[in-house]
Amino acid sequence: MALINDTTLRDGEQAPYVAFNTEEKLRIAILLDACGADELEIGIAAMGVKERQDIKELLSLGLKARMMTWNRMKMEDLEASLSCGIKAVDLSIPISDILIDVKFGGSKAKVLSELECVVTAAKREGLFVCIGGEDSSRGTHEFIRDVMELSRECGASRFRYCDTIGVMTPTQMYQKIKSLSDLNLLPIEMHTHNDFGLANANALSGIDAGAIGLNTTVIGLGERAGNASFEQILMALKHLYGEARPIDPVQLRELVHTVATAAKVDLAANAPIVGERIFAHESGIHADGMMKDSHAYEPYEACEVGLESSYPIGKHSGSATIRYHLSRMGISADNGILSDLLPKIREIVTSRKRVLESYELKSLYQDAVCL
Repeated sequence: MALINDTTLRDGEQAPYVAFNTEEKLRIAILLDACGADELEIGIAAMGVKERQDIKELLSLGLKARMMTWNRMKMEDLEASLSCGIKAVDLSIPISDILIDVKFGGSKAKVLSELECVVTAAKREGLFVCIGGEDSSRGTHEFIRDVMELSRECGASRFRYCDTIGVMTPTQMYQKIKSLSDLNLLPIEMHTHNDFGLANANALSGIDAGAIGLNTTVIGLGERAGNASFEQILMALKHLYGEARPIDPVQLRELVHTVATAAKVDLAANAPIVGERIFAHESGIHADGMMKDSHAYEPYEACEVGLESSYPIGKHSGSATIRYHLSRMGISADNGILSDLLPKIREIVTSRKRVLESYELKSLYQDAVCL
């Protein structure tokens, strides 16, 4: 199965205007663990005393998921993480020329030298080390190969391929990861951003090409347009990749709403997996199909994510929907009356921009019967 490393507590919290308190972090970590995250990236120890205190509290939870911190490839960052008692680290290094120029004065030799120094020190402390290849998608294949070779020699266990500003397409991503995977140097983890709405697709393309894991955040929270979405990736791995992943709908919904509340983010009604309206069928053709077979227009059962299928009475509703609602109120509908009602319903809904409630439909029907 693909490994899910969730970074809601690190990259998710780096989203503009977002700040989690300690209680929120602990609850999010517990729920992520319960919902099937394999690893959690829980913060940046170098940020200061309070962050290190939070990291220690998170570690004390004793969760099944492996916990790791994010670090620059600097000794002071590593030392800050070690002071927390962490056993796994992501050590981030720039890969693209533009970021090497910004952070290392353009010297790839300095990048590699710093990598060798810090990774060697981390391994001397017995840490699990993931190399975070910042801006890998704008780096050259040759330099990524050099980084992966040196990282393996120093004892690193994994390489994180980062599409830091979200500029890859799924086809490009597949080709890049396939070429790196074929080198057989280090297992590859995907870290994708959603600037063009392709974070999920790019992460899964990486898995298709040989990557062993991927980073997510709950509701895709993160820098700019965010990251690959935990709940969407989780369900995709279960249903589209056939992975045996038991999912508790109550805990999943609690996780999503906990993060959204803590981040002060409103969930879209049509958000995949968690949107309140994603199992609402207004179109007459779709509603009729669903009433005949619950799999007609839904890719998985609504109850898997704590929701229910519904049939709102709207502009595009057909006679099957009207009959369904009247039947639930004990009314056996007359076909002729239904035909007359549909145009009236569409006019009402269009003018007021709101669907009919069942009691309103009942009143309309009874008035039509009396005419």
